[in-house]
Amino acid sequence: MNTQPLHQAVLAGGCFWCLEAVFDQVRGVIDVVSGYAGGKRPHPTYEQVCSGATGHAEVVRVIYDPSIIPFTDLLHIFFTIHDPTTLNRQGADVGTQYRSAIFYTIDEQKAEAEKVIKELTAEKLFATPIVTELAPLDAFFPAEDYHQQYFARNPNQGYCQFVVAPKVAKFRQKYAHYLKGEQ
Repeated sequence: MNTQPLHQAVLAGGCFWCLEAVFDQVRGVIDVVSGYAGGKRPHPTYEQVCSGATGHAEVVRVIYDPSIIPFTDLLHIFFTIHDPTTLNRQGADVGTQYRSAIFYTIDEQKAEAEKVIKELTAEKLFATPIVTELAPLDAFFPAEDYHQQYFARNPNQGYCQFVVAPKVAKFRQKYAHYLKGEQ
């Protein structure tokens, strides 16, 4: 029986539906909640965040077992499923709420994120520099219920078919060894 405590990662990489759909399938991930972080207003609504006025990003809070999946592996998945080189944008989604960000909860997460970004930069994996924000997590606010498990509940919705599904497929192809139920 594992006695190591669970950890949390709070990640922003565009629309939270995309991130949630992927991280829900990762072995070692216990829970994924879509929400908001990095802003000024307590308990923001989706409409307020979409206005860009609150400063929040759409994020996912990933609760995971580090004995099964280390934080650095979560980061590699994260950097694979979004474009960390576009400032305040992911595809057609534009605004500060769609920025790439890692909201660290402990100093070790910050150090590991800096190391991964440095490695990816050295590997020249991206044609332009990584602009992912690194910031301490001040607060996490869960999104409204209708945003939770959105892809699982709405797989035939247009955005899900054309934006979310390809990211899930990319993850499944590159990280099949991390799929729940796979060994």
